[in-house]
Amino acid sequence: MSQYVSKKNLTRFTYENSAFLGWRLYMTRKGKSFIKYFSDKQYGGPKQSLAAAEAALEELKEIVGKAKLVNGTLSDTTVKKATKILK
Repeated sequence: MSQYVSKKNLTRFTYENSAFLGWRLYMTRKGKSFIKYFSDKQYGGPKQSLAAAEAALEELKEIVGKAKLVNGTLSDTTVKKATKILK
């Protein structure tokens, strides 16, 4: 079993039969979903991919947390800013 455990908004993928090993950032706020995968291979290992995922999550939370709502949902500008972080 992996020493890395999933946590809120971050899911660890360590399936032996899968080509992907790493972390998935997934957050939904006010009807908008934000997803990005952080591959161990791309970031140099599980610690590094987790660190990158956590940094992106904090940035995302900051932008979404400060956002003003338009008709009960996130504005297009906020969604664009959040999406830019996840590229």
